[in-house]
Amino acid sequence: LANNRGSVASLWTEVNRCGQNGDFTRALKAVNKILHEVKEDVTALHCKIVCLVQNCSFKEALNVMNTYSKVLGSELIVFEKAYCEYRLNRVESALKTIESVSEQTDKLKELYGQVLYRMERYDECKAVYTDLIRNSQDEYEEERKTNLSAVVAAMSTWEKASPDDLGLSETTYELSYNAACTLIGRGQLTEALNKLQEAEELCRVFFSEDSDITEEDVESELAVIHSQMAYIMQLQGRTEEALQLYNQVIKLKPSDVGLLAVTANNIITINKDQNVFDSKKKVKLTNADGVEYKLAKKQLQAIEFNKALLAMYTNQADQCRKLTSGLQSQNPGHPRPVLIQVAQLCREKQHSKAIELLQRFSDQHPDSASGIKLTMAQLYLTQGHVTKACDILRSIEDFKHKQGMISALVSMYSHEEDIDSAIDVFSQAIQYYQSEQPGSSVHLALVREAADFKLKYGRKKEAISDLEQLWKQNTNDIHTLAQLISAYSLVDQDKAKSLSKHLPSPERDLNISEWDGESLFFSCLCLGKLPKNYDPTANPDPERWLPMRERTYYRGRKKGKKKEQVGKGTQGATSGAASDLDASKTASSPPTSPRPGSAQASASTSAPAASNVVPPRQQKPATAGPGARKKAPQKKKKGSKSGW
Repeated sequence: LANNRGSVASLWTEVNRCGQNGDFTRALKAVNKILHEVKEDVTALHCKIVCLVQNCSFKEALNVMNTYSKVLGSELIVFEKAYCEYRLNRVESALKTIESVSEQTDKLKELYGQVLYRMERYDECKAVYTDLIRNSQDEYEEERKTNLSAVVAAMSTWEKASPDDLGLSETTYELSYNAACTLIGRGQLTEALNKLQEAEELCRVFFSEDSDITEEDVESELAVIHSQMAYIMQLQGRTEEALQLYNQVIKLKPSDVGLLAVTANNIITINKDQNVFDSKKKVKLTNADGVEYKLAKKQLQAIEFNKALLAMYTNQADQCRKLTSGLQSQNPGHPRPVLIQVAQLCREKQHSKAIELLQRFSDQHPDSASGIKLTMAQLYLTQGHVTKACDILRSIEDFKHKQGMISALVSMYSHEEDIDSAIDVFSQAIQYYQSEQPGSSVHLALVREAADFKLKYGRKKEAISDLEQLWKQNTNDIHTLAQLISAYSLVDQDKAKSLSKHLPSPERDLNISEWDGESLFFSCLCLGKLPKNYDPTANPDPERWLPMRERTYYRGRKKGKKKEQVGKGTQGATSGAASDLDASKTASSPPTSPRPGSAQASASTSAPAASNVVPPRQQKPATAGPGARKKAPQKKKKGSKSGW
């Protein structure tokens, strides 16, 4: 027994020595020997779990905890259990384990923040790190600030939130990088690019102090910064520069599979339907093991959308349908999978099926149907169904009162010669702005356009209310007053006469010195070349601007047979015969272009090409994201004690 006690004591000495040296493999061997001598020793079991965790044997560590759960108890090993679950990507289990204890230690709170961040519960995560920074004073403060800045960046990037300025100093390249991510989320791209350049400089300075670090190591650490720079360049339209920088990152083969996946995805978005061979190679990088645990949900979603688009561009119709079906089941209310399916159907010239698919989605998800309806209207237009397209556009509540939509509808109805519907579009829009923004520039502009449109198509009576409204806004507008008088002259002569009193007197003297040079120049242009018999003292013909046939004194040409002129043209041919052979003098001119939807158009044109239907835009290139610079809980600070 004495020998056993001495042996166990020496083994504990060995465990302590190996632990201090970081040799957890030898420490584990010594602990196993202790447990062989003293089975179910709580301290030895706890040390074994620690050694397994340090050696990244998380499954084995969990097995030990589950096997000896009654001996160890839940409170003693709660951190180790939650940490193993977190590292095995069982974040739901880790969260449940952490929340099972009544009081959390600081290290458990650190892990709690990591779990909340992985689950994208950023508000709660921010509160955890804020509390830790406020109530802790140790060598890990810098890591906590880095994590907090990553949370703020994620909120700005993925939730488009604008958290309060937390006053985090950007003294490290990680903090500068996360600050740049925050700026990207706010759309401040130029400022973000400058901040990334600062982060790069801080990174180079930091590693220059370590003689063991090679230039290759530095470039590998800078890869995430360079990829984010390329992302900004891509958003700014500098695609060639972005592509060059992306490819530099790919060539470095960084160990971060998430970074590789994002970079490869962004190259694919630049390639689009070109250079598909390169895109096929790059898409393999997005399928690496563990990518799903490294990226945010929106990043993964963007990658999957682009895989489906790539399948469409490479004519892999079945693969495209398979991917979009999966995406639709995962995101039932998201319009993009449906738009990709529609684009694929249009490439196959199955436009009727495409419209049916769009209509079904629109009926099932009215809240997210705006983009779907725009695509549906476009398809109807390509088939020549203008009125159906107009009906669809008028059903989009989000856009129906936008100026661009009003203009498009009026133009299409005018093309179809449906003036009543065009006027109805104006009327509804004017009523809306009369209620929401009365007297605004948009409201008055619509009234003016409506009045001019009605006058253009001879609807003077209907234009009266619009003209009166415009004239009341500006009683000095003589042009509008003249239009109003002209309109009233058809329905109310007395009213027209009354309004005419507001016109300026025709007897007032005109001072030619008040005319501007532009008006005089225009007058000279109108005179053109003067005739030889021009008499400057004679009054000009008041009807000189009218065609001869429309002038009051025109009496027509004298009737009489013209003698056929022989001797001109082909020998023996008369001028009449020559005109019969002249194609330029045919009785009827070529027909004008048929309106969309007419019988002639349907008969003479083939089905619209797939390129006429714009496929859904590719998902914006994914940002590298703030998570790339987030400190992992197991990472130790150089020269410090174990931080796990």
